[in-house]
Amino acid sequence: MNEIIEAIKNRRSIRKFKSDSISKETIEQIVDAGLFAASGKGTQNTMILAITQKNLRDKLSEMNRKIGGWDSPFDPFYGAPVILVVLAKKDWPLRVYDGSLVMGNLLLAAHASGLGSIWIHRAKEEFESDEGKEILKSLGIEGEWEGIGHCALGVADCPSPAAAPRKDGRIVWA
Repeated sequence: MNEIIEAIKNRRSIRKFKSDSISKETIEQIVDAGLFAASGKGTQNTMILAITQKNLRDKLSEMNRKIGGWDSPFDPFYGAPVILVVLAKKDWPLRVYDGSLVMGNLLLAAHASGLGSIWIHRAKEEFESDEGKEILKSLGIEGEWEGIGHCALGVADCPSPAAAPRKDGRIVWA
């Protein structure tokens, strides 16, 4: 079977990560795959924040936990040491679609690199907040950006879950 199709069929969301560090080279390869996602009209109106600093990673985790309504000390990033945040220009009407394609590429590239990953929501709420806007400003990011999602990335500390059976009736040939 084609390697890409194999990766699509075998990638699963991981919800427990080791604290092992990931090489910058591996992170760069995964981020690069995200940057090659298709985009409406070829505009490339997305950006990826590669969060490897523990203090910023933990700050985003705490913001996400509060937005999600979980009690402390829950970590919505499941211990993943790297968080790749996908942002899209807020005034771009295709921002969610384009950002979702970036997220898909990140998840598949992580799997192809032998790492675990999971898409975590609430990036929109994080970066609409004053605290989130201040984070972007502190990183030198100007303009209005919408958070599309977080790709939590790391070495899996659990077996890969089995695929759920595919539902019937999801193809219509015409």
